[in-house]
Amino acid sequence: MITINNTSSISITEKLKAYFELLKFRLSLLVAFSAAFGYVFGVNGQVNWLHMGIFTLGGFLISGASIVLNQIWEKDLDALMDRTKERPLPKNYITTNEALAYSIILLTIGMSILLAYTNMLTVSLAILSTILYSFVYTPLKRVGPIAVFVGAIPGALPPLLGWTAATGTITYEALIIFGIQFIWQFPHFWAIAWVLYDDYQKAGFKLLPSRAGRTAGSALQIMIYTMFLIPLSLLPALFQLTGMISAVVATICGCLFLAQTFHLMKDGSKKAALRIMFGSFLYLPVVQITFLLDKIG
Repeated sequence: MITINNTSSISITEKLKAYFELLKFRLSLLVAFSAAFGYVFGVNGQVNWLHMGIFTLGGFLISGASIVLNQIWEKDLDALMDRTKERPLPKNYITTNEALAYSIILLTIGMSILLAYTNMLTVSLAILSTILYSFVYTPLKRVGPIAVFVGAIPGALPPLLGWTAATGTITYEALIIFGIQFIWQFPHFWAIAWVLYDDYQKAGFKLLPSRAGRTAGSALQIMIYTMFLIPLSLLPALFQLTGMISAVVATICGCLFLAQTFHLMKDGSKKAALRIMFGSFLYLPVVQITFLLDKIG
């Protein structure tokens, strides 16, 4: 058994489970998926699946390291919120020093993989993503809505990292897939902030676009940014990166996503924001998978 703060103890199995929870596996996997999407999208010709898999593993580890650093920063704040108070760090299942060492190990292995198997442009973008997410976005969450803008940059970098890992360059095609994911971040983040507004208040997080919180102004901005996704999702077809099938699917998905924002404008309910949040989780992978199938099909 392992003693923690001389007040409780957990088994080795529970300790390992706590490390796994720190990683936020599903979130890190979503980041890795977006990176893999960018890689396959950037390849002209046959995909080197082994190379892509190794790169994706590196991206997964770097994402996990950033997420652990985020939780170290917010350990005391997480303890204040119902949603996060049972996390390993607030519960002292893992010490801050252990979490920091864990993050450094993940980051070192992830960056080493990218350094060995990709290029300096990809490594530089990965470093930028880690810095912005862990050391800029995280403390800005208590400052104001600017945090969402800053956080949207590392949030949209995975497909760009995939593209640069495959091609070694940043082109207008890469900026298109970056732009789609960048704009998607806003309704996604703001819907979560709306749903968790009361909990976020306890930690002093100010993420909604209106400083007054759940207002018609916040709902309007969620609607506007969601609306921008529709023309943006047509750019791959316009520049002949994909065909008409993906353009039609992306437009339908965008319209359905946008329709969910009307309910929020109408009643401002938590339930309406929850629909937008789940809609955002579905929108991005569906559209990205459709882009891929249309390109390689």
